[in-house]
Amino acid sequence: MAKSKNHTNHNQNKKAHRNGIKKPKSTRTRSLKGVDAKFRRNALYALIGSHKARAEQKAS
Repeated sequence: MAKSKNHTNHNQNKKAHRNGIKKPKSTRTRSLKGVDAKFRRNALYALIGSHKARAEQKAS
């Protein structure tokens, strides 16, 4: 009796590239969906402050 095939990788590379191998999306900022308005407003102010701090750090 002939041995049965254990593994093949045939056509897998073509199938993977058909829609393109995509990098995982980087999540820089946390989602604020479902968060109360007071916290969201505060997070916005904090974000603006950290942008200013980074700009000052770059300048000096």
